[in-house]
Amino acid sequence: MATSTQLRRTLWVVVAAATLTVMAGAILGPIVPQIRDELGVSGSAAGLIITTHGGVIVLASPLVGSLVDRVGPRRPLVGGLLVYGLGGGAGLLVSSFRPLLASRVVLGLGTAAVYTSVTVLIYDLYEGQAMERALGYRSSANSAGAAVWPLVGGAVGTLAWNAPFGIYLVAVPLGLLAAATVPELAASSDDPETAANGSGRDGETGTGTGDVLAVFRDRPALPLVYLLYFGANALLYVIVVYYPQLLSGIGVTSSLRISLYLAANGAAGGVSAIAYDRLLGYADRSTLVLAALGLWAGGLATATVVETAAGAALPVVLFGLGIGLVFPSTFAWVEALAPPDRQGQFSSYIASFGYTGQFLSPVLFGTLAPLAGVEGVFAAAAATAGIAAVGLGASRFRGAAS
Repeated sequence: MATSTQLRRTLWVVVAAATLTVMAGAILGPIVPQIRDELGVSGSAAGLIITTHGGVIVLASPLVGSLVDRVGPRRPLVGGLLVYGLGGGAGLLVSSFRPLLASRVVLGLGTAAVYTSVTVLIYDLYEGQAMERALGYRSSANSAGAAVWPLVGGAVGTLAWNAPFGIYLVAVPLGLLAAATVPELAASSDDPETAANGSGRDGETGTGTGDVLAVFRDRPALPLVYLLYFGANALLYVIVVYYPQLLSGIGVTSSLRISLYLAANGAAGGVSAIAYDRLLGYADRSTLVLAALGLWAGGLATATVVETAAGAALPVVLFGLGIGLVFPSTFAWVEALAPPDRQGQFSSYIASFGYTGQFLSPVLFGTLAPLAGVEGVFAAAAATAGIAAVGLGASRFRGAAS
Protein backbone atom coordinates (compact mmCIF):
# COMPACT_ATOMS: atom_id res chain seq x y z
CA MET A 1 0.00 0.00 0.00
CA ALA A 2 1.41 3.37 -0.99
CA THR A 3 2.12 5.83 1.81
CA SER A 4 0.76 9.37 1.85
CA THR A 5 4.22 10.66 0.96
CA GLN A 6 4.40 8.32 -2.05
CA LEU A 7 0.93 9.42 -3.13
CA ARG A 8 1.95 13.09 -3.06
CA ARG A 9 5.17 12.43 -4.96
CA THR A 10 3.39 10.29 -7.50
CA LEU A 11 0.74 12.94 -8.04
CA TRP A 12 3.34 15.50 -9.07
CA VAL A 13 5.02 12.99 -11.40
CA VAL A 14 1.59 12.27 -12.88
CA VAL A 15 0.85 15.97 -13.33
CA ALA A 16 4.21 16.55 -15.04
CA ALA A 17 3.75 13.53 -17.30
CA ALA A 18 0.23 14.69 -18.21
CA THR A 19 1.43 18.04 -19.49
CA LEU A 20 4.00 16.25 -21.67
CA THR A 21 1.19 14.51 -23.56
CA VAL A 22 -0.02 17.96 -24.60
CA MET A 23 3.49 19.17 -25.36
CA ALA A 24 3.95 16.37 -27.92
CA GLY A 25 2.34 18.43 -30.66
CA ALA A 26 1.73 21.87 -29.17
CA ILE A 27 5.35 22.89 -28.80
CA LEU A 28 6.05 22.65 -32.53
CA GLY A 29 3.06 24.65 -33.78
CA PRO A 30 4.90 27.98 -33.95
CA ILE A 31 7.87 26.54 -35.89
CA VAL A 32 6.00 24.75 -38.71
CA PRO A 33 7.03 27.45 -41.22
CA GLN A 34 10.67 27.03 -40.14
CA ILE A 35 10.46 23.26 -40.52
CA ARG A 36 9.01 23.74 -44.00
CA ASP A 37 11.76 26.10 -45.06
CA GLU A 38 14.68 24.24 -43.48
CA LEU A 39 13.69 20.81 -44.81
CA GLY A 40 12.45 22.10 -48.17
CA VAL A 41 9.01 20.47 -47.94
CA SER A 42 5.45 21.68 -48.44
CA GLY A 43 3.40 23.19 -45.66
CA SER A 44 1.20 20.08 -45.55
CA ALA A 45 4.24 17.83 -45.20
CA ALA A 46 5.61 20.02 -42.43
CA GLY A 47 2.24 19.79 -40.71
CA LEU A 48 2.63 16.00 -40.57
CA ILE A 49 5.44 16.55 -38.08
CA ILE A 50 2.76 17.76 -35.66
CA THR A 51 -0.07 15.35 -36.50
CA THR A 52 1.69 12.01 -37.06
CA HIS A 53 2.12 11.22 -33.38
CA GLY A 54 -1.64 11.65 -32.90
CA GLY A 55 -2.41 8.95 -35.47
CA VAL A 56 0.06 6.64 -33.76
CA ILE A 57 -1.63 7.27 -30.41
CA VAL A 58 -5.03 6.30 -31.84
CA LEU A 59 -3.65 2.99 -33.13
CA ALA A 60 -1.28 2.15 -30.28
CA SER A 61 -3.37 3.09 -27.25
CA PRO A 62 -5.50 -0.10 -27.15
CA LEU A 63 -2.32 -2.20 -27.24
CA VAL A 64 -0.82 -0.13 -24.45
CA GLY A 65 -4.03 -0.48 -22.45
CA SER A 66 -3.84 -4.27 -22.66
CA LEU A 67 -0.19 -4.13 -21.58
CA VAL A 68 -1.09 -1.99 -18.57
CA ASP A 69 -3.74 -4.51 -17.57
CA ARG A 70 -1.14 -7.30 -17.69
CA VAL A 71 1.83 -5.66 -15.95
CA GLY A 72 0.39 -2.64 -14.12
CA PRO A 73 0.88 1.06 -15.02
CA ARG A 74 4.33 1.76 -13.51
CA ARG A 75 6.59 0.09 -16.06
CA PRO A 76 4.67 1.35 -19.12
CA LEU A 77 4.83 4.86 -17.63
CA VAL A 78 8.57 4.73 -17.05
CA GLY A 79 9.26 3.13 -20.43
CA GLY A 80 6.87 5.50 -22.17
CA LEU A 81 8.60 8.56 -20.73
CA LEU A 82 12.00 7.30 -21.87
CA VAL A 83 10.71 6.50 -25.37
CA TYR A 84 8.95 9.87 -25.48
CA GLY A 85 12.12 11.74 -24.58
CA LEU A 86 14.34 9.89 -27.03
CA GLY A 87 11.80 9.94 -29.87
CA GLY A 88 11.04 13.63 -29.46
CA GLY A 89 14.62 14.67 -28.75
CA ALA A 90 15.85 12.88 -31.88
CA GLY A 91 14.70 15.95 -33.82
CA LEU A 92 17.81 17.73 -32.57
CA LEU A 93 20.00 15.44 -34.68
CA VAL A 94 17.81 14.99 -37.75
CA SER A 95 18.18 17.19 -40.82
CA SER A 96 15.85 15.51 -43.33
CA PHE A 97 12.13 14.94 -43.48
CA ARG A 98 11.66 11.15 -43.45
CA PRO A 99 13.90 10.42 -40.44
CA LEU A 100 12.18 13.26 -38.59
CA LEU A 101 8.78 11.77 -39.43
CA ALA A 102 9.99 8.37 -38.19
CA SER A 103 11.05 9.95 -34.90
CA ARG A 104 7.51 11.29 -34.51
CA VAL A 105 6.18 7.75 -34.78
CA VAL A 106 8.44 6.80 -31.87
CA LEU A 107 7.20 9.85 -29.97
CA GLY A 108 3.60 8.73 -30.56
CA LEU A 109 4.33 5.31 -29.06
CA GLY A 110 5.81 6.92 -25.96
CA THR A 111 2.92 9.37 -25.65
CA ALA A 112 0.35 6.58 -25.88
CA ALA A 113 2.09 4.70 -23.07
CA VAL A 114 2.29 7.79 -20.86
CA TYR A 115 -1.32 8.84 -21.48
CA THR A 116 -2.92 5.54 -20.51
CA SER A 117 -0.49 4.76 -17.68
CA VAL A 118 -1.18 8.12 -16.05
CA THR A 119 -4.92 7.47 -16.21
CA VAL A 120 -4.71 4.01 -14.64
CA LEU A 121 -2.26 5.20 -11.98
CA ILE A 122 -4.83 7.75 -10.83
CA TYR A 123 -7.55 5.10 -10.81
CA ASP A 124 -5.44 2.68 -8.78
CA LEU A 125 -3.82 5.03 -6.29
CA TYR A 126 -6.61 7.41 -5.35
CA GLU A 127 -10.19 6.98 -4.19
CA GLY A 128 -13.22 9.19 -3.76
CA GLN A 129 -12.56 12.92 -3.62
CA ALA A 130 -8.80 12.30 -3.79
CA MET A 131 -9.29 10.69 -7.21
CA GLU A 132 -11.55 13.52 -8.37
CA ARG A 133 -8.88 15.99 -7.22
CA ALA A 134 -6.13 14.10 -9.03
CA LEU A 135 -8.21 13.98 -12.22
CA GLY A 136 -8.78 17.71 -11.92
CA TYR A 137 -5.07 18.33 -11.49
CA ARG A 138 -4.35 16.13 -14.49
CA SER A 139 -6.81 18.09 -16.66
CA SER A 140 -5.47 21.36 -15.30
CA ALA A 141 -1.95 20.29 -16.27
CA ASN A 142 -3.19 19.52 -19.77
CA SER A 143 -4.81 22.95 -20.03
CA ALA A 144 -1.74 24.67 -18.68
CA GLY A 145 0.40 22.81 -21.19
CA ALA A 146 -1.88 23.90 -24.01
CA ALA A 147 -1.38 27.48 -22.85
CA VAL A 148 2.35 27.44 -22.14
CA TRP A 149 4.05 25.01 -24.51
CA PRO A 150 3.27 26.90 -27.76
CA LEU A 151 4.79 30.03 -26.20
CA VAL A 152 7.87 28.08 -25.11
CA GLY A 153 8.22 26.47 -28.54
CA GLY A 154 7.98 29.81 -30.30
CA ALA A 155 10.54 31.41 -27.99
CA VAL A 156 13.07 28.55 -28.22
CA GLY A 157 12.51 28.35 -31.97
CA THR A 158 14.09 31.79 -32.31
CA LEU A 159 17.44 30.18 -31.37
CA ALA A 160 17.35 27.51 -34.08
CA TRP A 161 14.62 25.75 -36.03
CA ASN A 162 15.28 22.42 -34.32
CA ALA A 163 15.98 23.74 -30.81
CA PRO A 164 12.42 23.04 -29.53
CA PHE A 165 12.99 19.31 -30.09
CA GLY A 166 15.52 19.40 -27.27
CA ILE A 167 12.74 20.18 -24.79
CA TYR A 168 11.35 16.67 -25.26
CA LEU A 169 14.43 15.33 -23.48
CA VAL A 170 12.97 16.50 -20.17
CA ALA A 171 10.94 13.28 -20.26
CA VAL A 172 14.11 11.21 -19.70
CA PRO A 173 14.90 12.49 -16.18
CA LEU A 174 11.18 12.48 -15.46
CA GLY A 175 11.11 8.80 -16.40
CA LEU A 176 13.99 8.10 -14.03
CA LEU A 177 12.17 10.04 -11.31
CA ALA A 178 9.04 7.98 -11.97
CA ALA A 179 11.08 4.79 -11.63
CA ALA A 180 12.29 5.98 -8.23
CA THR A 181 9.03 7.34 -6.83
CA VAL A 182 6.00 5.64 -8.42
CA PRO A 183 5.00 2.50 -6.49
CA GLU A 184 4.65 -0.85 -8.21
CA LEU A 185 1.00 -1.78 -8.47
CA ALA A 186 -0.66 -5.11 -9.16
CA ALA A 187 -1.93 -5.81 -12.65
CA SER A 188 -5.68 -5.51 -13.17
CA SER A 189 -5.98 -9.27 -13.27
CA ASP A 190 -4.90 -11.46 -10.36
CA ASP A 191 -3.41 -13.84 -12.92
CA PRO A 192 -1.23 -12.15 -15.59
CA GLU A 193 -1.56 -15.17 -17.87
CA THR A 194 -5.32 -15.01 -17.61
CA ALA A 195 -5.25 -11.30 -18.40
CA ALA A 196 -3.02 -11.95 -21.40
CA ASN A 197 -5.55 -14.46 -22.69
CA GLY A 198 -8.31 -11.90 -22.16
CA SER A 199 -10.32 -13.55 -19.37
CA GLY A 200 -11.65 -11.12 -16.77
CA ARG A 201 -12.88 -11.74 -13.27
CA ASP A 202 -16.33 -10.48 -14.14
CA GLY A 203 -16.83 -12.93 -16.96
CA GLU A 204 -16.27 -10.44 -19.77
CA THR A 205 -13.53 -11.82 -21.93
CA GLY A 206 -11.15 -10.79 -24.64
CA THR A 207 -10.22 -7.54 -26.25
CA GLY A 208 -11.77 -8.14 -29.67
CA THR A 209 -14.50 -6.01 -31.18
CA GLY A 210 -17.25 -8.40 -30.14
CA ASP A 211 -16.10 -8.39 -26.53
CA VAL A 212 -15.88 -4.61 -26.43
CA LEU A 213 -19.36 -4.33 -27.92
CA ALA A 214 -20.61 -6.74 -25.26
CA VAL A 215 -19.26 -4.40 -22.57
CA PHE A 216 -20.90 -1.43 -24.31
CA ARG A 217 -24.19 -3.34 -24.43
CA ASP A 218 -24.03 -4.07 -20.71
CA ARG A 219 -22.88 -0.54 -19.90
CA PRO A 220 -24.68 1.69 -22.44
CA ALA A 221 -23.47 4.90 -20.78
CA LEU A 222 -19.82 4.03 -21.52
CA PRO A 223 -19.86 4.63 -25.31
CA LEU A 224 -21.66 7.92 -24.64
CA VAL A 225 -18.75 8.97 -22.44
CA TYR A 226 -16.30 8.23 -25.25
CA LEU A 227 -18.55 10.15 -27.65
CA LEU A 228 -18.47 13.10 -25.25
CA TYR A 229 -14.67 13.05 -25.21
CA PHE A 230 -14.55 12.73 -29.00
CA GLY A 231 -16.87 15.72 -29.35
CA ALA A 232 -14.97 17.79 -26.79
CA ASN A 233 -11.73 17.33 -28.69
CA ALA A 234 -13.37 17.99 -32.05
CA LEU A 235 -14.78 21.27 -30.73
CA LEU A 236 -11.48 22.14 -29.08
CA TYR A 237 -9.74 21.86 -32.43
CA VAL A 238 -12.34 24.13 -33.99
CA ILE A 239 -10.83 26.71 -31.65
CA VAL A 240 -7.23 25.68 -32.39
CA VAL A 241 -7.62 25.57 -36.18
CA TYR A 242 -10.20 28.23 -36.96
CA TYR A 243 -9.96 30.84 -34.22
CA PRO A 244 -6.75 32.31 -35.71
CA GLN A 245 -8.67 32.76 -38.97
CA LEU A 246 -11.53 34.45 -37.16
CA LEU A 247 -9.07 36.74 -35.36
CA SER A 248 -7.47 37.77 -38.64
CA GLY A 249 -10.88 38.99 -39.76
CA ILE A 250 -10.94 41.54 -36.91
CA GLY A 251 -7.35 42.66 -37.43
CA VAL A 252 -5.49 40.34 -35.02
CA THR A 253 -2.76 38.87 -37.21
CA SER A 254 0.37 38.74 -35.05
CA SER A 255 1.30 35.15 -34.18
CA LEU A 256 2.16 36.28 -30.64
CA ARG A 257 -1.21 37.94 -30.12
CA ILE A 258 -3.02 34.91 -31.53
CA SER A 259 -1.10 32.61 -29.21
CA LEU A 260 -2.31 34.69 -26.25
CA TYR A 261 -5.95 33.91 -27.12
CA LEU A 262 -5.17 30.20 -27.30
CA ALA A 263 -3.27 30.52 -24.02
CA ALA A 264 -6.36 32.15 -22.46
CA ASN A 265 -8.39 29.13 -23.53
CA GLY A 266 -5.94 26.80 -21.80
CA ALA A 267 -5.68 28.96 -18.70
CA ALA A 268 -9.47 29.05 -18.29
CA GLY A 269 -9.57 25.26 -18.53
CA GLY A 270 -6.89 25.03 -15.88
CA VAL A 271 -8.88 27.19 -13.49
CA SER A 272 -12.08 25.14 -13.72
CA ALA A 273 -10.20 21.82 -13.65
CA ILE A 274 -8.26 22.72 -10.52
CA ALA A 275 -11.59 23.48 -8.80
CA TYR A 276 -13.26 20.35 -10.16
CA ASP A 277 -13.31 18.26 -6.98
CA ARG A 278 -14.71 21.18 -4.98
CA LEU A 279 -17.42 21.84 -7.58
CA LEU A 280 -18.55 18.25 -7.16
CA GLY A 281 -19.56 19.20 -3.65
CA TYR A 282 -22.28 21.38 -5.16
CA ALA A 283 -23.30 19.47 -8.29
CA ASP A 284 -22.92 15.99 -9.76
CA ARG A 285 -20.85 15.22 -12.85
CA SER A 286 -23.73 15.30 -15.30
CA THR A 287 -24.73 18.76 -14.04
CA LEU A 288 -21.17 20.02 -14.50
CA VAL A 289 -21.05 18.58 -18.01
CA LEU A 290 -24.42 20.17 -18.82
CA ALA A 291 -23.02 23.49 -17.62
CA ALA A 292 -19.95 22.96 -19.80
CA LEU A 293 -22.09 22.29 -22.87
CA GLY A 294 -23.93 25.52 -22.14
CA LEU A 295 -20.64 27.39 -21.87
CA TRP A 296 -19.50 25.89 -25.18
CA ALA A 297 -22.74 26.73 -26.99
CA GLY A 298 -22.67 30.30 -25.68
CA GLY A 299 -18.97 30.83 -26.31
CA LEU A 300 -18.97 29.38 -29.82
CA ALA A 301 -22.10 31.34 -30.73
CA THR A 302 -20.50 34.52 -29.42
CA ALA A 303 -17.51 33.87 -31.67
CA THR A 304 -19.74 34.40 -34.71
CA VAL A 305 -20.46 38.01 -33.76
CA VAL A 306 -17.22 39.29 -32.17
CA GLU A 307 -15.96 42.51 -33.72
CA THR A 308 -13.17 43.66 -31.40
CA ALA A 309 -9.93 42.18 -30.11
CA ALA A 310 -11.13 42.55 -26.52
CA GLY A 311 -14.46 40.90 -27.26
CA ALA A 312 -12.70 37.97 -28.91
CA ALA A 313 -11.31 36.88 -25.54
CA LEU A 314 -14.74 35.92 -24.16
CA PRO A 315 -15.46 32.92 -26.44
CA VAL A 316 -12.15 31.18 -25.75
CA VAL A 317 -12.46 31.77 -22.00
CA LEU A 318 -15.98 30.32 -21.93
CA PHE A 319 -14.91 27.34 -23.98
CA GLY A 320 -11.87 26.72 -21.79
CA LEU A 321 -13.97 26.78 -18.61
CA GLY A 322 -16.12 24.03 -20.10
CA ILE A 323 -13.14 21.90 -21.09
CA GLY A 324 -11.92 21.95 -17.49
CA LEU A 325 -15.21 20.37 -16.40
CA VAL A 326 -15.65 17.80 -19.17
CA PHE A 327 -12.20 16.23 -19.28
CA PRO A 328 -12.00 15.09 -15.62
CA SER A 329 -15.65 14.00 -15.75
CA THR A 330 -14.84 11.76 -18.71
CA PHE A 331 -11.96 10.06 -16.91
CA ALA A 332 -14.00 9.60 -13.74
CA TRP A 333 -16.93 8.08 -15.62
CA VAL A 334 -14.70 5.61 -17.43
CA GLU A 335 -13.18 4.54 -14.11
CA ALA A 336 -16.67 3.96 -12.72
CA LEU A 337 -18.12 2.20 -15.77
CA ALA A 338 -15.27 0.10 -17.18
CA PRO A 339 -14.80 -3.53 -16.05
CA PRO A 340 -12.50 -3.48 -12.99
CA ASP A 341 -10.02 -5.93 -14.50
CA ARG A 342 -9.78 -4.06 -17.84
CA GLN A 343 -9.18 -0.48 -16.72
CA GLY A 344 -6.11 -0.17 -18.93
CA GLN A 345 -7.93 -1.32 -22.03
CA PHE A 346 -10.96 0.89 -21.60
CA SER A 347 -9.04 3.94 -20.40
CA SER A 348 -6.87 3.63 -23.52
CA TYR A 349 -9.96 4.24 -25.63
CA ILE A 350 -10.18 7.72 -24.13
CA ALA A 351 -6.95 8.61 -25.92
CA SER A 352 -8.06 6.94 -29.14
CA PHE A 353 -11.40 8.77 -29.23
CA GLY A 354 -9.84 12.08 -28.18
CA TYR A 355 -7.11 12.13 -30.82
CA THR A 356 -9.55 10.91 -33.47
CA GLY A 357 -11.76 13.87 -32.61
CA GLN A 358 -8.82 16.24 -33.02
CA PHE A 359 -7.89 14.68 -36.36
CA LEU A 360 -11.42 14.73 -37.78
CA SER A 361 -12.36 18.19 -36.55
CA PRO A 362 -11.26 20.00 -39.75
CA VAL A 363 -13.05 17.34 -41.80
CA LEU A 364 -16.31 17.58 -39.87
CA PHE A 365 -16.46 21.36 -39.59
CA GLY A 366 -14.04 22.63 -42.23
CA THR A 367 -16.33 21.84 -45.16
CA LEU A 368 -18.52 24.72 -44.03
CA ALA A 369 -15.75 27.31 -44.30
CA PRO A 370 -15.91 27.74 -48.11
CA LEU A 371 -19.72 27.90 -47.98
CA ALA A 372 -20.46 29.97 -44.88
CA GLY A 373 -17.09 31.40 -43.89
CA VAL A 374 -15.33 30.87 -40.59
CA GLU A 375 -18.38 32.26 -38.79
CA GLY A 376 -20.38 29.35 -40.23
CA VAL A 377 -17.87 26.91 -38.73
CA PHE A 378 -18.42 28.38 -35.29
CA ALA A 379 -22.18 28.49 -35.75
CA ALA A 380 -22.18 24.78 -36.56
CA ALA A 381 -19.96 24.06 -33.57
CA ALA A 382 -22.27 26.07 -31.31
CA ALA A 383 -25.28 24.16 -32.65
CA THR A 384 -23.51 20.86 -31.97
CA ALA A 385 -22.85 21.83 -28.36
CA GLY A 386 -26.41 23.10 -27.98
CA ILE A 387 -27.93 19.88 -29.33
CA ALA A 388 -25.74 17.86 -26.96
CA ALA A 389 -26.90 20.04 -24.05
CA VAL A 390 -30.55 19.50 -24.97
CA GLY A 391 -29.97 15.75 -25.27
CA LEU A 392 -28.26 15.54 -21.88
CA GLY A 393 -30.89 17.72 -20.26
CA ALA A 394 -33.70 15.59 -21.68
CA SER A 395 -31.98 12.44 -20.47
CA ARG A 396 -31.66 13.87 -16.97
CA PHE A 397 -35.35 14.87 -17.03
CA ARG A 398 -36.45 11.39 -18.07
CA GLY A 399 -34.25 9.87 -15.37
CA ALA A 400 -35.74 12.14 -12.71
CA ALA A 401 -39.29 11.44 -13.92
CA SER A 402 -38.78 7.70 -13.74
